[in-house]
Amino acid sequence: MQTLALIDYGSGNLRSAQNALMRAVGATPGGAEIAVTADPETVARADRIVLPGVGAFAACRAALMARDGLVEALTEAVHGRGVPFLGVCVGMQLLASRGLEFGETPGLDWIPGEVRRLEPADPACKVPHMGWNAIGEVSRAGEALGLRDGVTMYFTHSFAYHAADPADVAAWTDHGGRFAAAVARGNVAGVQFHPEKSQSSGLSLLARFLEWRP
Repeated sequence: MQTLALIDYGSGNLRSAQNALMRAVGATPGGAEIAVTADPETVARADRIVLPGVGAFAACRAALMARDGLVEALTEAVHGRGVPFLGVCVGMQLLASRGLEFGETPGLDWIPGEVRRLEPADPACKVPHMGWNAIGEVSRAGEALGLRDGVTMYFTHSFAYHAADPADVAAWTDHGGRFAAAVARGNVAGVQFHPEKSQSSGLSLLARFLEWRP
């Protein structure tokens, strides 16, 4: 049975992410063992990795870096062994080159780009962006993760990922302006929405991730 490492670095949505993954495991042939961990050795050996995230970019990066050896283990697993990786919300944003929340903070730079505050052109579109939005323009990589045009997902955020290369955007959405709902490059993917709050569509994405062969 494969092992999925759900990274525990103090993220506020860890338990809801764990519960959603457990439900997805139950719907997936072969299943998976979920290890909620910040242990570098466990992460380095994992077959799949999910990085959740809630809160400010800089605070999440600092918490991740504070776990000795964790970023190195993630890098070895993802880039050294090609382990499938999924970042969720701020876990996706940390894939960027930098975040511009409360100053400039470097990201992991796994999918080049930057995270900037949402500035909707329509004043009726409030920030934080909270609620259901349809995704569209799903790429082939997005389809491999189970995303489909017109599917609605639950978002809650004030900052958005702007990929340096539009080809890295796996799906788009709009909230007074177009931005990335999902990104993907090779075995690395991220989603701005919360699968654990997106009911059947979110669980379907997680179940597909457990079978994803990028």
